Amino acid sequence: MKSGRLTGRSFILILFPFLFAFLISFFDCTRSGRLEKDCFWKTGHSPEETGRLVIEDLLARPGFMMYRTDFWTGLHYAEACAGFGALRLAGLLKDAALLSELTARYSGVVEDGLVRDAAHVDANVAGILPLELYLQNRDEKHLNQGLDLADSQWQDPLPDGLTRQARFWIDDVWMIVSLQTQAWRATGKEVYLERAALTVHTYLEKLQQPNGLFHHGENAPFFWGRGNGWVAAGLAELLSELPSHHPLFPSVLNGYRKMMDALRRHQAGDGMWRQVIDRPDAWKETSSTAMFGYAVTVGVRKGLLPEAEFTPVYQKAWNALAERIDDSGRLTDVCAGTGKNADIRYYLDRPRNSGDLHGQAPVLWFAYSLMTEPAIRTGRSGDSI
Repeated sequence: MKSGRLTGRSFILILFPFLFAFLISFFDCTRSGRLEKDCFWKTGHSPEETGRLVIEDLLARPGFMMYRTDFWTGLHYAEACAGFGALRLAGLLKDAALLSELTARYSGVVEDGLVRDAAHVDANVAGILPLELYLQNRDEKHLNQGLDLADSQWQDPLPDGLTRQARFWIDDVWMIVSLQTQAWRATGKEVYLERAALTVHTYLEKLQQPNGLFHHGENAPFFWGRGNGWVAAGLAELLSELPSHHPLFPSVLNGYRKMMDALRRHQAGDGMWRQVIDRPDAWKETSSTAMFGYAVTVGVRKGLLPEAEFTPVYQKAWNALAERIDDSGRLTDVCAGTGKNADIRYYLDRPRNSGDLHGQAPVLWFAYSLMTEPAIRTGRSGDSI
């Protein structure tokens, strides 16, 4: 044999690493029932693998993220959102052992009264956690606790039908709507879907800007990433259930599409969104990217957004996020908790955290949405879009 000429064995040895990578990727797709063309992620970055890694980190945490204020001490909404996302994903995976571990972690919190009413959206939203426990395990005590929080939110409503907890802060769109939508999923009672739809319709009319995005608040005329993320995720939660014949459906869908189109235009080339969405000098932020990716994925899978235009949007977002999750399952570059401020520098200079549950939670929602079938959790009316 002349030097430099490949033998059959040498050729196979050269091809083996590429063949092995291909087979791993193919197995990763086919075990979830997906066609290979739907698997756009790198090896090791599938929604299932990433979701499991994030859940493992959550289960390994010795304590809970708590909310401590002058009026209330209880489970922080970010912890409740992460638990909700973990339970929902574990249920989709039909992983009984993982569900058991998550139930063990969170049942005690619920039973110890750390999830309770405080006449404030940040407290009541924690009701999504016991309601998801009920949806997964059918334990009536979790149903009752979740419904208590959903119903107390509407005690003595305002003359326009809204809850007195409505502040017209943009994060209310998630805090109120996700709870009422979860109560609808758990019971099928129309009143909960009506509350959620009315809230979204009213907030869209009052707060959505002409460009489709939302200012952080009064005297804070900036398009803060995670603030808009709460809106996008709340809209997605409602539209995953709201039937097309509902009288407020056109209003909700129009506001959602207007926002999604604005987000598509502002997405960075690598798939990320920025701390202040329309500021090219702002740093790239992960919690908002996960929330926007989730909202877009729900829209595409429900047939609410053009597939050709928006599929690349959520695919790029997932791949960008996956590169920012470390080996322990912690997401980097998560904006710290942020109040309203009239100075743009306040937003641009916010601290960046790793493993903050404000970011861990929406990664789990995003992973869940990527693993669902195109008709994601339609409402009990049977009306699919």
